[in-house]
Amino acid sequence: MRHPVLISTIAVCAALLSAGQARAACFETIGCTDSEKMSLSSLRTLSCDSLWTARNTIYHENGYCFRTARGKANFSNDGCVTSNQSAIRLNSYERANVQAITKVEREKGCH
Repeated sequence: MRHPVLISTIAVCAALLSAGQARAACFETIGCTDSEKMSLSSLRTLSCDSLWTARNTIYHENGYCFRTARGKANFSNDGCVTSNQSAIRLNSYERANVQAITKVEREKGCH
C-alpha cells in the first residue's frame, strides 16, 4: 500500500516545482513580455506609470531585486537574484521590449 503515498508525494513535489517557475506576464494591449515584440505604436498609448510597470515586470520575471521604494511596493523581492540590471539575462524579445519601452518613456518625458 505504498503506492498511494508515493503518488501523493510525487503530486506534492510536482506542485511545488511548478509553483516556483516564473510565468511571463501578458498585457492585453501590448502582448506578452517574453514571447512577443511590443510595437512602439501600442506602447505609445500607455501612460508613464503603465510603461514603468511593463518594463519592470520584465526585470521582475527575471530575478531583479528592486531597491527603490516604488519597486519594492509594486514587486516582491522574494526569490530575486541580483540588483544589478546588467546581470539580468533577457531573451531577445525581453531585450527588445525593454529597449522599446525605454524609448517611449524618453519620448514621453517619463522618469
